[in-house]
Amino acid sequence: MRISHARLAPVVAAVASLAAAVVVTPLVAGPAAAAQGCQVDYRPTVWPGGFTATVRVAPGDTALNGWTVGWTYPGDQRITGAWNAVVSQSGATVTARNAAWNGSVSAGGATEFGVQGTVGPAAPAPTGFTLNGVPCNGSTPGPTTAPPSPSGSPTTSPSPTTSPSPTTSPSPTTSPSPTVSPSPTPTTSPSPTGPPPAGCAGAVLCDGFENQTGSAPSGNWTVVHPDCAGTGIAAVDTATAHAGSRSVRIDGGGGYCNHVFVRANRDLSAVGAVRYGRLWVRHTTALPADHVTFLAMTDAADGNRDLRMGGQNGALQWNRASDDATLPEQSPAGVALSVPLPTGRWSCLEFMVDGSTGQLRTWLDGAAVAGLTADGVPTHDVDGQWYGRTWRPRLTDLKIGWESYGGAADTLWFDDVALGATRIGC
Repeated sequence: MRISHARLAPVVAAVASLAAAVVVTPLVAGPAAAAQGCQVDYRPTVWPGGFTATVRVAPGDTALNGWTVGWTYPGDQRITGAWNAVVSQSGATVTARNAAWNGSVSAGGATEFGVQGTVGPAAPAPTGFTLNGVPCNGSTPGPTTAPPSPSGSPTTSPSPTTSPSPTTSPSPTTSPSPTVSPSPTPTTSPSPTGPPPAGCAGAVLCDGFENQTGSAPSGNWTVVHPDCAGTGIAAVDTATAHAGSRSVRIDGGGGYCNHVFVRANRDLSAVGAVRYGRLWVRHTTALPADHVTFLAMTDAADGNRDLRMGGQNGALQWNRASDDATLPEQSPAGVALSVPLPTGRWSCLEFMVDGSTGQLRTWLDGAAVAGLTADGVPTHDVDGQWYGRTWRPRLTDLKIGWESYGGAADTLWFDDVALGATRIGC
């Protein structure tokens, strides 16, 4: 029997995701050290007292062999950590230099790094982006983004130009974030809608359940009850769908044994050591304080025990069934780096698992979740427990459904599920 217990008292982490992106284009000046047509995208996630930001650098027409990105904070942001780059701050000026492994970027390619830090009442968008000393157009990147309101609901600037999904780079080294005082769960803006990319970007598995003809999942999927069967139900739903006319609905019961999943009927071990997943999920009840699971993958390198995604302490988490390790750790600092799974709307959930390095990344509605990142280097209160032993997963399947290890129940819908060797996107 697999039962998970919270290691600390429940923590409610209020996190507001701001989908603000800054896109800048350089001027060609003298012997330019940056390529013509370069772009720098700055995408922050802000909560009261802290923030993280993902920065994507695309050099444009000319390859880079080493890069330095600079910008200025008009507000009171102060960087406390970074991943995939060496970042320093002097006053309002920030300088980010490439790490040892990502200095070379091909023409037309891109690389990505991230920062995290503290913030006071003002968090306007950064300005003055440069790449290798060359101003990237030198323009102010759009309207100021106001800080979250006292209720926790962020005020978001007009929708930015969306840049392409970033190329994959080594997963970030996440430093502990300042402890965030609990506050009400924020209202989250609607997620993107529409069908998945044509062909799911070459994914090995790509299914919107439109070929389901009965009331119970069949064909490409099998209903399974790990360990024991109870009151959990899996059904094909024609009333609620992300795209098309069908989805899979899970009525998940509270209490152990009410486990129900639908499993893909193919051997997915051929995907390779690095696998990317994408699924749209909608649910009705906020993630509880106790442990629940809604996605599981068998790990052949870990005694065929599951790598599981679900929630605990009100926020998303990964869980390893073999030793019950969680990512992030169930500490105030760890949980504050995760996010809730919004209720009452469709959310796009993506993940990457690299079996050769034991690294893991997670995105919610296109934004990287710092607490659901394992970069191979233990970080106290975040992924130190996760790396308590060597972890090199070899995942062989995909299951979506519901497991509750306490009294929590939920109703969930899944749609447009995809799995492949490269990032698929929302």
